[in-house]
Amino acid sequence: MNPGMSVVWLNGCLLPAEEARIDPADRGFTLGDGLFETIRVVGGTARHLGRHLARLADSAALLGLPLPHDAAALAVAAEALIAAQGRVEGVLRITLTRGTGARGVLPPADAVPTLLMTLAPAPPPAGPVKAVIARTTRRNEHSPLSRVKSLNYLDSILARQEAATRGAGEALLLNGAGRLAESSVANLFIVRDGRLLTPPVAEGALPGIRRALILERGDAGEAPLSVTDLLGAEEAFLTNSLGLRPLLRVDGQAIGAGTVGPVTAALLKDIAAE
Repeated sequence: MNPGMSVVWLNGCLLPAEEARIDPADRGFTLGDGLFETIRVVGGTARHLGRHLARLADSAALLGLPLPHDAAALAVAAEALIAAQGRVEGVLRITLTRGTGARGVLPPADAVPTLLMTLAPAPPPAGPVKAVIARTTRRNEHSPLSRVKSLNYLDSILARQEAATRGAGEALLLNGAGRLAESSVANLFIVRDGRLLTPPVAEGALPGIRRALILERGDAGEAPLSVTDLLGAEEAFLTNSLGLRPLLRVDGQAIGAGTVGPVTAALLKDIAAE
């Protein structure tokens, strides 16, 4: 297969993107009934793929959504797609839907899932960002969906639209209790009294892969965070699978000195060296 051709992996087969077809009755399209994972590809390797596949499997089990391939088969498929594209740096996305079904909310008992993998070029590194606290929507920490990467991203879309209207590059979402949960596309960390802190999953934070890696280092912890905690922090940053982004201002107020702090800079250096 031509390495320069745009290729996807769909339901077990590599094929040119222009030949890939999703049924119009697919519940991922009609109801957002599905999940996704976004994975950084560096040096031709999908980083932390095992963790992503484990989260996908756990999320599928939570939703009662059949996963048609095990982790080993999906890892082979990811390697085949990366090789077919001939792309050593990029963003791998795995999209799983429940497949087709009749009209109505209740899933079919004999669901045949759709599983798609795509590989896009790597975006330029995300620089420091200014954010606002979203006013139009909140994160529902009581919903099981706050713990999975659901195809329904409308709350995040609303929040990012609001941020753009207010002249910011990102939006932070509060939970139902008025505490910080995460941003529209990333987990939130602050540095307070020299210690790294991030909202717990119970507060509405997605159990992010990069978040887990930072927590496992042993120099970070979980704690409920208020807007006051954030505005009084020495540093703040956002993390997702594609990297880390310094958070310099929120609602027009500088975080710390309003520059990239030493803890953030050290983590950026570590990620670049992965």
